[in-house]
Amino acid sequence: MPYLCAMARHRIDQGKGPSQRQLRVGEVIRRRLAEILSRGELHDPALAGLSITVSEVRCSPDLKIATAFVMPLGGHRAKEALDGLRRNKAELRHLLARELTLKFAPDLRFQLDASFDRMDETRRLLADPRVRADVSAPDPSDHPSDSDERG
Repeated sequence: MPYLCAMARHRIDQGKGPSQRQLRVGEVIRRRLAEILSRGELHDPALAGLSITVSEVRCSPDLKIATAFVMPLGGHRAKEALDGLRRNKAELRHLLARELTLKFAPDLRFQLDASFDRMDETRRLLADPRVRADVSAPDPSDHPSDSDERG
């Protein structure tokens, strides 16, 4: 029995990040979702005329759940786009299943991508005069001190 416990312990995700397979499958799903949305393969009035960016897809370790992070162009009508995608997730899953070489097509979940907001906030912070002064100030570790020269 201790042998089985040791094996089970190694199979538990210990926060090491996604596996190569999760990353690869996520990228395939991201590309295919982007194609489906850009070509207008979904026939939903809420999504008509919207340009939706699929920035990332994260898969669960068992590849049964895929969470797509999306944002309509300019962030306009984001809630409407999210509702439309969620309403059509069965059709999207069906369209994806034709392209994927997985045993099961993952259940799709959609979330608004907040990374664009974080990038804007980072730009705002870096443009702050106090931050610019701090960044442009010389780093004391770049200059040897008097005690280093004597040594």
